Amino acid sequence: MQFRQLEYLVVLSREKHFTRAADACAVSQPALSEAIRKLEIELDLPLIVRGRKFEGLTAEGEQIVRWAQRILANQDSLLHEAASLRSGVTGTLRIGVIPTASATVADLSSPLCLRHPLITVRLAEDLSSSEITARLDRFELDGGITYLDDDIALRYHTFPLYRERYALLTADDPALPRRADISWSEASTLPMCTLPSIMRGRRILDDYFADDGAVHTAQVETDSIASLYAHVKTGQWAAVVPQVWFKVFGEPPGLRSTPLIEGRTAPVVGLITRAEGPSSLLVQALEATASVLDQTSSATPIDQ
Repeated sequence: MQFRQLEYLVVLSREKHFTRAADACAVSQPALSEAIRKLEIELDLPLIVRGRKFEGLTAEGEQIVRWAQRILANQDSLLHEAASLRSGVTGTLRIGVIPTASATVADLSSPLCLRHPLITVRLAEDLSSSEITARLDRFELDGGITYLDDDIALRYHTFPLYRERYALLTADDPALPRRADISWSEASTLPMCTLPSIMRGRRILDDYFADDGAVHTAQVETDSIASLYAHVKTGQWAAVVPQVWFKVFGEPPGLRSTPLIEGRTAPVVGLITRAEGPSSLLVQALEATASVLDQTSSATPIDQ
């Protein structure tokens, strides 16, 4: 059995097409098909539903793909470890980030890269919490920044970073005096631009509105911070945004932020990594950096 056979099977399961999988692996389609056929013979298992074209993996094939993903991830970790023993921690860390945390990820990547200048960080941003965990499970990410719900803590290593507190973002009206805060029920009367309903961050906001006896109805949904700000600036919409965004963006000209009255305990956002199997030196470096950034116990929001 060779690593390239496992790689071909994993890529085929992802691409669901022999020609695209062969192109992704930079081999001919017959070479890829033959390598997988030999793997089936060696394992004495049917891995692919045979037909005129790719029709999917067998149940056995699905299980072997999960093993192959784990083996290939361990191979990468071994190579990184060997390189690190020669020259220090090196390699590319792949981190998935939920939209609401995109303005704070530099608080993690900056100290990480200062301590380990040979590390490259590749961010996959604007992902839902479920996408992050799915990609972690498929070994497509090394870590994720997401909400640390109870079920997350049971399945992954978790490193709290901060509590997410919120403000109402509206177009600025100099004729109206600024307010110290605003209730969720009052905010709910405004036409809203929000995150998509599939996002965990959106469902958290829905819970806040419900706690105040209100319903959060969105007229525009977007997972783009830039688009959200642009829609609010027209004056037609308002948005509930994390206060940490103002740490990076400030209060842009033409916009106004008003803190929302806190009710329930603010949700915790943090780093998650896979719990099973040994961690690579890359992931250990990421975890060590995150472990000293916990600001969840601070009474002052991270942006203050």
